[in-house]
Amino acid sequence: MNPEDTLAYVKANAQALDLPLDEAAAQRVAAHLGRTFGMVAQLTAYPLAADAELAEIFRPAPYASAGGKP
Repeated sequence: MNPEDTLAYVKANAQALDLPLDEAAAQRVAAHLGRTFGMVAQLTAYPLAADAELAEIFRPAPYASAGGKP
């Protein structure tokens, strides 16, 4: 997203949420959001194998039954 589109996005969302946001604040928010978009682009460009996702490895313990045993 280019800087002009990011600023327009910030202003539209502030208006939709009825948040008071002056021009200077909107510029700052857009700058931070632009940096976040850049980080996301770098992270999503990095190739990962399907088995590299740790959330797929985690398995929570089962809840204990009424008798106190899983």
